[in-house]
Amino acid sequence: MQKIKSIHFVGIKGVGMTPLAIIAKQAGINVTGSDIPQVFITDSVLAKNDIKVFEGFSADHIGQPDLVITTNAHGGYDNVEVVAAKKRGIQVISQAQAVGEFMQGEILDRKFIGISITGTHGKTTTSAMIASLLTTAGKDPSYVVGTASIPSLGYAGHLGKGDYFVAEADEYVTESKYDRTIKFLWQHPRVLVMTNLEHDHPDVYPDLESVKKAFANFIQQLDPTGLLIINGDDKNLLDLSGNSPAQVISFGFSERNEYQIKNVQVKTHETTFTLARKSEDLDKFILHVSGEHNILNSAAAIIVGINAGISIDDIKMYMQIFRGSKRRLEYRGDSRRGYVLYDDYGHHPTEIKASLKTLRSMFPGYYLVCIFQPHTASRTKAFFDDFSKSFSEADEIILTDIFASAREQSDFSVSSLMLAEAIEAKSKKVKYEANLVDVVKYINNHSYPPKTLIVTIGAGDVYKIIDDIS
Repeated sequence: MQKIKSIHFVGIKGVGMTPLAIIAKQAGINVTGSDIPQVFITDSVLAKNDIKVFEGFSADHIGQPDLVITTNAHGGYDNVEVVAAKKRGIQVISQAQAVGEFMQGEILDRKFIGISITGTHGKTTTSAMIASLLTTAGKDPSYVVGTASIPSLGYAGHLGKGDYFVAEADEYVTESKYDRTIKFLWQHPRVLVMTNLEHDHPDVYPDLESVKKAFANFIQQLDPTGLLIINGDDKNLLDLSGNSPAQVISFGFSERNEYQIKNVQVKTHETTFTLARKSEDLDKFILHVSGEHNILNSAAAIIVGINAGISIDDIKMYMQIFRGSKRRLEYRGDSRRGYVLYDDYGHHPTEIKASLKTLRSMFPGYYLVCIFQPHTASRTKAFFDDFSKSFSEADEIILTDIFASAREQSDFSVSSLMLAEAIEAKSKKVKYEANLVDVVKYINNHSYPPKTLIVTIGAGDVYKIIDDIS
């Protein structure tokens, strides 16, 4: 691995792949990639880093690199480029394995202190917060965060000169057909942050217990000299923490936590809270991201900062610099008619509830329109009832068709129209429009009050319509 001078990335536009490509490029490795022609949020990032991206997939694209890194999408190990690479004797590894190899320093010929962040929700934001805090404090960490960009940092991938390697740790499978290893099990961190745990990815986990088992296995990979930092308000995590080989630090709103969140105040673009340790107040912290979930995320980041030797005064100052990350309750400006526009990656009922609750607290008195694009039929079907109850804070819900995943078979037993009918049965104003183009037409031909907030929510391509809203 230490002799690698060239890498080809199959599916390079994915938010898990682009940060790795940037790190490889910064390490002096020759980087190429390929992907489908559709526009991704990472396109401009790859272009700015002068990374050549071939359109489509072909055996002619890969050349003779030292290593091929492939995504789980686009056919995974059956992708024509992956098959061709193996026939040529080129080593092929998955994106998940590559993150683990980067963290271990195998590909980069470095030694790192690994910091992994996982959880059903909040791992991208928390990873970005930790990377931002360590960077601002002069630690110059390396990091891989599953998004396109982070305002306080720039790109979501970076090869630093410091000791820390921060990595988002995903609980999905490595490769859907051939390697069902949970992605985060390729990582062996010194510090493990767990934000929360509940049932998701029903195509991988049949029930909550199977999710807990995966998380328990990850805990066992933690360096015994390290730290397990958990949301102590989450009973599922609390149940697992007793078997940690490393020291456990808990945070949350409850008094039972080692670090307790108190005195929360929320304004439109600012949140303040006090963090106490063992009943002793440390300080008052100010965030420029909103929501109870982001307070929890920031508490985890603060604890990482404390254990990295950063002073409370500096942490307090540096946390104010963080401005969120791409597609995480992201303010997208105002429309031409003056509507406030937001976009969010939420695709689980809990995430939708949290985002809408946050927006309602930030903009009291506004007419709140939620445009939701469900992500995968399996998730929509498994959590159908929960989804139908997730929009209580919205004044109007517009549903578009389910964003299908190439990794699963079509399932016509569930649809967005069915979900719209279920939401309407709870006395909510709902509109179903099959296509995103029709959603835009409906919005632009509709008259809303002057104080209106429109948010697009979903892990698919719903974010692309924001710029078309007048």
